[in-house]
Amino acid sequence: MAAVNAPSGYSLVADIGGTNTRVALAKGQVLQQGSIKRFRNADFPGLETILRTYLEGEGIAACAGACVAAAGPVHDGVATMTNLDWTIDKPMLTRATGAGTAAILNDLQAQGHAIGHLAPDVLRPVIAAHGEANAPGPNAAKLVIGVGTGFNLAAVYDTAQGRLVTPSESGHASLPARTEEDLRLCTYLETIHGFPSVEDAISGRGLERIYDWLGQEAGDPAEKSAADIMAGANEGSDARGVKAVATFTRLLGSVAGNMALIHLPFGGIYLVGGVSRAFAPHFAAHGFTEAFRDKGRFAGFMQNFDVTVIEDDYAALTGCAHHLAALMDGAGAL
Repeated sequence: MAAVNAPSGYSLVADIGGTNTRVALAKGQVLQQGSIKRFRNADFPGLETILRTYLEGEGIAACAGACVAAAGPVHDGVATMTNLDWTIDKPMLTRATGAGTAAILNDLQAQGHAIGHLAPDVLRPVIAAHGEANAPGPNAAKLVIGVGTGFNLAAVYDTAQGRLVTPSESGHASLPARTEEDLRLCTYLETIHGFPSVEDAISGRGLERIYDWLGQEAGDPAEKSAADIMAGANEGSDARGVKAVATFTRLLGSVAGNMALIHLPFGGIYLVGGVSRAFAPHFAAHGFTEAFRDKGRFAGFMQNFDVTVIEDDYAALTGCAHHLAALMDGAGAL
């Protein structure tokens, strides 16, 4: 592509994680095949340099629009990365891309904007709803739960004014305790961090903490990386790893069930993130569904909710493209 001075017909979308940033071009709502590039954040002083480097490589001087998804809270149009010392705002985004329209989303918001726009082969059913309620309408609320390096969620509402995806920082809420064992885990996490948050247990590093806690309980402390714990559990060669995976699965099911009662997502719950994908094969064996529905007299009501794992690394980019296209078309996406 030859560089141009006026905005091209392409928009830029990016998914900024704590370690890597993915950048791509979109034409309207459609990601351009072959345009997705990954950049290691540690190799750059900030996002602006990454975006300029990407556009220079694509031979594009200016974009029609730009939308980025950031792994951190977004407040008044400014994103503060949770696990990276970067702050991202619209003036910088416009300066780096030349875009006439710029938007900044929380990463879970971007995932929410992708719901309904993903190929069926990246959707892995976990729980099928079979309650007595009528089939949900197309505008029924949905919920995206992200489990990866951290934990967070976003509720999705389709309204007459456009799609609204509400941000949150739910991973930093208190971890619920259902059993005596859960209370001991909370006490352990509080001793380490001063506060037992959901993310301290239900995340990649949370799995490592559960494993360490089980070692402390057994009087045989040992540390392992999340990848090694999963490998041992998958092979069946590490009994403690299997128990850590089972504990994690039960806690995730319980928290997801709590969130379902708070948001009533009759349109479905979608689990995203690398840890969600890694745990999906273990859900049936370790009681995810049972923990999700373990809500006393509301156990039957919990059968109204579908749960699906999204197995698409680029869903956030798709969500950015759809959100940006709606903004540029004046459709009022929020």
